[in-house]
Amino acid sequence: MELWMTEFQTKNLGLTTRIKETLYSGKSNFQDIAVVESEQFGRMLVLDGVYQTSIFDEFVYHEMIAHIPLFTHPNPKNVLVIGGGDGGSIREVVKHPTVEKAVMVEIDGLVVEVSKKYLPEIAEAMITNHPKLDLRIDDGLKHIAEIEDHYDVIIVDCSDPIGPGEGLFTYEFYKNVNKALKADGIFVQQTESPFIHTELIQRAWKDISSLFPITRLYLAPIPLYPSGTHCFTLGSKVHDPLTLDTGKMTELNTRYHNKDIQKSCFALPNFIQKILK
Repeated sequence: MELWMTEFQTKNLGLTTRIKETLYSGKSNFQDIAVVESEQFGRMLVLDGVYQTSIFDEFVYHEMIAHIPLFTHPNPKNVLVIGGGDGGSIREVVKHPTVEKAVMVEIDGLVVEVSKKYLPEIAEAMITNHPKLDLRIDDGLKHIAEIEDHYDVIIVDCSDPIGPGEGLFTYEFYKNVNKALKADGIFVQQTESPFIHTELIQRAWKDISSLFPITRLYLAPIPLYPSGTHCFTLGSKVHDPLTLDTGKMTELNTRYHNKDIQKSCFALPNFIQKILK
């Protein structure tokens, strides 16, 4: 008997993949958690029925959410990752030689433990207790509300704006992020698919651009996510990624991100430019 899993990305669209076996299935205080072995994407983390990451294409998402803001900032020493319980974003953050401390605040400790066991390639920094990593099982909303003028870069690696991730897409949250950043700080958040989540992108763009003098949206192809095209929204107080001298960038061990993509990802099709206007 064949086993298939479908993520319903809208009421009219689903992504279905053949499953070899279910490696883990459980429930935390916040959500249903599963790890499955799929034919197409390899091992996948699934939260409340929504595909979160896969061994097949995770490197695109994690490299793009981490390296774009970290290279844009000239000297990122103190970095915060909110969410990112699979460990992929923090794995990329600690690669940067300037980073001295990388705080990761994840609300669901079971996601961390499951990822360490079943997704070791992604959770590498958490498994090895990387010396730069300060992992805290806590509420990111609460943490950010209590901090001021502290971080150089804040990365919001959140799930969809439902359940635990809902509060991470509000004006109040973005205002607290701005407060928690230093005077030349940079913030980035994943903001879903420009083909499917137009209203969310417009709302986030409006809120973020009202707080940050430099606001940019950039793209990456991620097959696992709705429509295969994903976007990220960056807010910066001083540093503009479009004026970055990429010739000074340090070479890192990456599979997707490079000097050319650091700039080209900000080139937006006309229909997305229209969305933002």
